[in-house]
Amino acid sequence: MASHISRRTILTAGVGAAALTLHGVAAYAADRVPGSVRFRLNARVLDGGEQVTSITLETSRLGPIDPAGLTTATFGVHAKGTRPFATAPDDDVLTDYDLDRTVTAVRLDHNGDVVLELSHGEGQAGGSTLSYLQAESRNVMLDLTYTVTQHAPIVLRGHRSIVIEKFVQAPRLSDPEVDVFSSHISGSGMKYRLYSPTEAHFPRHVKHPLIVWLHGGGEGASLPDNYYDNETTLRANRGALGFATPEAQRIFDGAYVVAPQSTSYWMEDGPRFAPLIHEIINDVARENRVDRDRIYVAGCSNGGYMSMKMTAVYPAMFAASVPICGIVTALQPGGSPLLSDSELAQISTPSWLVASADDPIVDAQANTVHAHEVIPGSLLTLYDHVIWNGHQYVGHYSWIYVAHNNPSIDGTHVWQWMASRSRR
Repeated sequence: MASHISRRTILTAGVGAAALTLHGVAAYAADRVPGSVRFRLNARVLDGGEQVTSITLETSRLGPIDPAGLTTATFGVHAKGTRPFATAPDDDVLTDYDLDRTVTAVRLDHNGDVVLELSHGEGQAGGSTLSYLQAESRNVMLDLTYTVTQHAPIVLRGHRSIVIEKFVQAPRLSDPEVDVFSSHISGSGMKYRLYSPTEAHFPRHVKHPLIVWLHGGGEGASLPDNYYDNETTLRANRGALGFATPEAQRIFDGAYVVAPQSTSYWMEDGPRFAPLIHEIINDVARENRVDRDRIYVAGCSNGGYMSMKMTAVYPAMFAASVPICGIVTALQPGGSPLLSDSELAQISTPSWLVASADDPIVDAQANTVHAHEVIPGSLLTLYDHVIWNGHQYVGHYSWIYVAHNNPSIDGTHVWQWMASRSRR
């Protein structure tokens, strides 16, 4: 029987998983290992979203394995990712899958466990931990079921060959960059994730800045089955994670990073969400050593709008704002703009706006460029396309540039610009 990682078991430690029987080695003369060996799915958030990049087989207890006997043909891997709930029959599901994964390398880690490296990359099917539901315009965590098949015995040092009877999939997905963010719920019921600077590098007796990351529309809630996971805000892109990287932490001298998750989407009701975000900021600042003069806000798409809305509603709260591909125009033709020119003109928070001219979802000229022209003293970086590491992304994904500290004006990059701003 197969086991799987669901969106619930990702959040729950210690849940048992059913056994995965390995086939294909009956013809070999080898000792069979009684019981089972657990395996863990290792993931990493790429610019286009999180993917399972390797599998760790917890084999160290079996004895010292001869690495020379391990090849990419020793094991096979099959992956199945399915939606966590039923959706409309006509929903265009982009990333559900049921296929074999290619093992590109096999190695032993520092514990002596076998690690299967898997083929992965931007635009490559079958590795994602997320599915984008077109009708709902949301990312959801996939239920992941992995099957490992052993095709040849493992050789231990001393030339003893072994075959593992069963593998058991661990219930938790391992992604160190995501896992370091703690999970919380505000008094008003809004979920959020929080990164805290490492004490070893940035002593906690010193007050640190706080960076507020506001996600895009695809990472909100308001889905069937009461879906509200506090996960996709970190796994769908590197917007929040970028600020928790060692490079960013050095630039900010250690910074807290908070990522609230909307109960629907920010543009549905910005005036209602603003005080709920404000509550989370105050809670984090009160419960941690936050420098209230160095609170920054950044966000993409829906979150770009909400970043500007927060600086309009709370003019004295933020030291700097970075709205990325944000929306200010009306959602419907003939409707009122989400942010009027009078609101934009009253924003006094130093703002650096970012977008790509080829954005097919949010008109950069009517939104980002227009907002830049109205917000007093604001800065603007307008790219032609979104290209990173040789891969061209949809023009809407301009947050990739901010996640890598790429925007620069007169030699000053956006993270350094943010870090230099203070309300004092």
